[in-house]
Amino acid sequence: MLDELSKNFIMINVNNKQIELVLMNEIRKGKKLDFTIADVNEIYEGPVGVLWEILMGEQIHVGGDSQTNIMARKAGVNKNTSVLDVCSALGGPARHLARKFGCKVTGLDATMKMVNEATKRTENEGLTHLITCKPGNALDMPFKAAAFDIVWGQDAWCYVTDKERLIKEAHRVLKPGGIIAFTDWIQAGNMTDREWEGLNSFMAFPYMESLAGYEQILKQNGFVITEKEDMTTDFAKYCHIYQDRVRNELKGTIISQYGAQMWKAADDGLALWVKAADEGKVGWGRIIGRKV
Repeated sequence: MLDELSKNFIMINVNNKQIELVLMNEIRKGKKLDFTIADVNEIYEGPVGVLWEILMGEQIHVGGDSQTNIMARKAGVNKNTSVLDVCSALGGPARHLARKFGCKVTGLDATMKMVNEATKRTENEGLTHLITCKPGNALDMPFKAAAFDIVWGQDAWCYVTDKERLIKEAHRVLKPGGIIAFTDWIQAGNMTDREWEGLNSFMAFPYMESLAGYEQILKQNGFVITEKEDMTTDFAKYCHIYQDRVRNELKGTIISQYGAQMWKAADDGLALWVKAADEGKVGWGRIIGRKV
């Protein structure tokens, strides 16, 4: 359990284009940790998945409903759009979008426990006429071409081992002129090998993309970027909020339910992320693109 939790948290960015180019080239070299979909399944089927929900709410992403609303507006979500939420977890964003806009949402996630729980919560809210929760791999999506108006993701693609293949799959399943809209945790600055390994290992990320790296991948695979936003400063603030909750409000709950070692692993890992976020080495970004 300690190792599981030591695979999990967050962000800040740099506007200097030269630094972004150097960083993007470093990431492009293909340096990855050996985390796979099986590792992510193990984490989110265990206590760590529960802890993330306790810490961040059922949407399990930075900013909760308010950030979902912002991205929905930027992506043009309405009652006539069909949305594919890739790496949808508990289905929190899917249910929020369906309730607020009346749109149809398909949630795709590789962790069966998450899919089952998302389905249960969707049924409990009476939203099965709008939401479908499916098990599947983001790198080989079980959908026909040109099936969706919007491909959506919130702070989850950092777990994906091949970001370019994910983007190619998103392009395939989008209708002509369709929208890709996502936020993700990103590498925002240069770091030592030890920092890189510690930050990614705690979260079980194979690697983090940079904002400029995502932009390049999208442009090379049939998208035009309509908006790119660096939200690293906000991310650092959230990291401090999460650390404070773990050290104070949630400390007793975590220790009583999962033990002191689990709490210490969470606290140690968060400390790494808070420091890196404050130093501008990790961050958070949002990109909106259109299929061409």
